[in-house]
Amino acid sequence: MKKICNFCGNKNFRERYVQYIYKHDDQFLVVNNVPCEECEYCGEQYFKADVLKKIEKDFGDIYLSGKRAKKEIKVPVEEFVEI
Repeated sequence: MKKICNFCGNKNFRERYVQYIYKHDDQFLVVNNVPCEECEYCGEQYFKADVLKKIEKDFGDIYLSGKRAKKEIKVPVEEFVEI
């Protein structure tokens, strides 16, 4: 069975490694070099369940178990109505 993009209906995909941003409540985890399949037409990205579960586990290890991330960044936050 051929894959079809759920967003645009395209049938062509490419394997890529991308940056994935995981958010839970007001906490974020940025993960680099995450494997995915990306639609060649619209860019919609598809991730395997085991990849996403690994990211969720790493998030929990960092925020709940005290694991140190390889790098931390400072991110400015604005409210749209104020800019």
